[in-house]
Amino acid sequence: MDTLKTFTTGNGTEAKFYSLPALAEQGFPNLSKLPVSIRIVLESVLRNVDGRKVTEEDVRNLANYDPKTPGDYEIPFTVARIVLQDFTGVPLLVDVAAMRDAAVAKGADPSSVEPLVPVDLVVDHSVQVDFAGSQLALDRNMQIEFIRNRERYEFLKWGQQAFDTFSVVPPGVGIVHQVNLEYLAKGVLSKEGVYYPDTLVGTDSHTTMINGLGVVGWGVGGIEAEAGMLGQPVTFLVPEVVGVYLHGKLTEGVTATDLTLRITEILRNHGVVGKFVEFHGPGAEALSLPDRATIANMAPEYGATMGFFPIDGETINYLRGTGRSQELCQTVENYYKAQDLFGIPQKGECEYTDLLELDLSTVVPAVSGPKRPQDRIDVPQLRDRFNELFTSSTNEGGFGLELSERDKAVEVNMPEPAGYAVGSLLTKPEPGGEREKNEMSTNVPGPSVVMTEDAFDPIQTTLRHGSVVIAAITSCTNTSNPSVMLAAGLVAKKANELGLTVAPFVKTSLGPGSRVVTDYLDATNLTKELDQLGFQTVGYGCTTCIGNSGPLHPAIEGAIKDGNLVVASVLSGNRNFEARIHGSIKSNFLMSPPLVVAYALAGRVDLDLTTEPLGNDKNGNPVFLKDIWPSQEEISQQLASALKPEVYQNLYGDVDNANPKWGEIQGSTGATYAWDNSSTYVQLPPFFEGGSDAGKDIIGARPLGIFGDSVTTDHISPAGAIKETSPAGQYLLSQGVEKASFNSFGARRGNDRVMTRGTFGNVRIKNLMCPGIEGGYTQYFGAKEVAKPDTEITALGNAVPTFIYDACMAYQEEGIPLVVIGGEDYGMGSSRDWAAKGTRLLGVKAVVTKSFERIHRSNLIGMGVLPLNFVETSDYDKIASLHEATFDIVGISGELSPMQSATLIAHGADGTKVEVPLKVRLDTPAEVDYYTSGGILPYVLDQILSASN
Repeated sequence: MDTLKTFTTGNGTEAKFYSLPALAEQGFPNLSKLPVSIRIVLESVLRNVDGRKVTEEDVRNLANYDPKTPGDYEIPFTVARIVLQDFTGVPLLVDVAAMRDAAVAKGADPSSVEPLVPVDLVVDHSVQVDFAGSQLALDRNMQIEFIRNRERYEFLKWGQQAFDTFSVVPPGVGIVHQVNLEYLAKGVLSKEGVYYPDTLVGTDSHTTMINGLGVVGWGVGGIEAEAGMLGQPVTFLVPEVVGVYLHGKLTEGVTATDLTLRITEILRNHGVVGKFVEFHGPGAEALSLPDRATIANMAPEYGATMGFFPIDGETINYLRGTGRSQELCQTVENYYKAQDLFGIPQKGECEYTDLLELDLSTVVPAVSGPKRPQDRIDVPQLRDRFNELFTSSTNEGGFGLELSERDKAVEVNMPEPAGYAVGSLLTKPEPGGEREKNEMSTNVPGPSVVMTEDAFDPIQTTLRHGSVVIAAITSCTNTSNPSVMLAAGLVAKKANELGLTVAPFVKTSLGPGSRVVTDYLDATNLTKELDQLGFQTVGYGCTTCIGNSGPLHPAIEGAIKDGNLVVASVLSGNRNFEARIHGSIKSNFLMSPPLVVAYALAGRVDLDLTTEPLGNDKNGNPVFLKDIWPSQEEISQQLASALKPEVYQNLYGDVDNANPKWGEIQGSTGATYAWDNSSTYVQLPPFFEGGSDAGKDIIGARPLGIFGDSVTTDHISPAGAIKETSPAGQYLLSQGVEKASFNSFGARRGNDRVMTRGTFGNVRIKNLMCPGIEGGYTQYFGAKEVAKPDTEITALGNAVPTFIYDACMAYQEEGIPLVVIGGEDYGMGSSRDWAAKGTRLLGVKAVVTKSFERIHRSNLIGMGVLPLNFVETSDYDKIASLHEATFDIVGISGELSPMQSATLIAHGADGTKVEVPLKVRLDTPAEVDYYTSGGILPYVLDQILSASN
């Protein structure tokens, strides 16, 4: 296929590229009608033909793509780069370091294990909101972050020197997806004189935010990213592409967040799991780049692989406005025009599998929650919806309380506002001690940190059902978007002018997605307005949206527990799954930044903001939302401050030295890592030990867990706090780690000993084998002695109630395999590879569900765990109550093939037998190879060693 042509770059020189128009002339006349996203993937396939991993047949398959009947072939997609965040990036680096050790053990050079594409890791998930509501919060939180995470950061420093293509964006710069959008993405890359589109995968599900810039990319698990960075194509089954035709215009008062929540609801209801979504039409064309990125960011929430906006003039304007060079901007434009890929398609210009339409003028202000991002609620209906959920059963998504409890109130006495409480992490010195009593020191390992403590009069307040205890402007979804951030600042300004204040029980925080946000809030004098309400900057990172909300004030925590209160968090994030934001908060609502400020002012969510006042002004008059809501004209007047190239060039000009504290971190040197057996953060994982059970039927397995619908990766592998009484907490205590220094599961993902103990450990997970109980428990039916946790669990027959981890270890000693049974959308949420790694290390051989979310299914395969679906979803009901049964999965012995059939046989304790048909969810030949090798890591290592011999 002779398609290598030339185009003119931004500096006027001729350069090579693999031309899609030239390919079209070779017998593919409909190529120009294909979705733009498919054509960009096609370019990668065309450019990387080598006759082995990528063949000319792969090119022909995709060039003949039929949107109405895409077929069932796999696409070998070679990405241009990899992007990581630290929660997922550290374990990835641990795995690659372990792979170097395994290579050395087999007599190979450790340098044979080296990323073949650029890998950027942005440290953004480690900062927690221990302090808020203070001008000192940012400094305090960063100091604690470096104390907590020094060992992890030293490991990353080792990785920087060990691998030539691995770089780190240090803490305090921004959220990975916003940094990717503002700095890392180039639009077009080149290698050896050949230019090609910027494409990527990332170890975070919200990697899709870059789709708003016209860059093809999505989130994968760390294990799949490892394969990609080590030269393996990212293989996936040819997708359907759903076209979303946008037209009309957003009305006054409606934000990009409202539009995103509406799109999330529509697409989740339509069903786009595993599909590409491509936005087009005049409505898409008129959206600003940040608005497009806001919509693209939430592709995981609507279930799509991507939410893609093609490159057009707005893209080029954004690249120019964010400080990219004029030469690069012109090169991007020239390249995409040469490929006939420039511009947002209009109706009928591209063909799609399905076509949806949305009139933007029908979008209204909304929130989503209290447990799922797709559960959108119009703002006027939130009060009634909260009241409805109050008495609804937990099985129906409600809170399961009695109506008589609705008006309960609990008095709270606090010595300081909500944001000043940091639990046991920080201790106040005794009066008369060595330090002055207005100082505070961290009670964690590492250098002493002394910080000024503000003085407050004691506070008495009242907490009720529906009270807002966390109000956080946070997460890449919205902090990348100047229009909603400036709107939040303007709401704060108007509220301050009227004399409104935030109740003292609300922990307020602002976590900008990058330092650019601070710059334009400063330039518009809105920082001081947000500060005045308590929305001081707490850090540059994911904070509350990832679960790093920090502790609640002990008095508030106690009141919630004593009153069994259903309190709320409001945040401008993309995730609100159970126990993600905070373990004590059962009601969590996603919304735009200005609405976060509004609900913080109201102090509760059980009201209609369109008819009920937020509070009273300084003269005692009621103030309504309309009184403080900014007009689009007011927002537009401020937007000019948000896209100044020189600001981006200055703030991203020397990223390596952006944070002086990062420069103080010293890592070890050498091609292989010197593992420390005493470390509780970084350990050599056991993923290269043992063989694969592939090719054998699974006989006599016990159920580890039987779960309902919508079990998320947060449920399977929580990222937040570690409970002292949990197996992970007990392990850390046994290693001499004090409770104050537990940090979080997310920060300890480099240690399999902690993470395996935390698997299925979310405090809100509901294992149907333990009815009426939440948390990481199961019924144990084996012969070993296991500890009984201090929790009331109804025993079944001869079963022993226990922690899931303890049961798994006992089953492993007995040689008994385990299975997990799940409902719809099993594994939805974050691209969390430890949800699969932990599942494997617990001894689970197979996971059988009604349906999987894409990334988690892929991760299970990547760890050598077999994913299967019920052929008839109603068969789940035949199995879900068989807690005491043993399970056989037959029909998988011998040679496996994609999407083959299998059978689940359940042997009841009473001698009954139930058989149901299953579909093996190994969708492609590559996935079969990964599974039969025991996972991606052993497979890739074998490939590397074979190539080096």
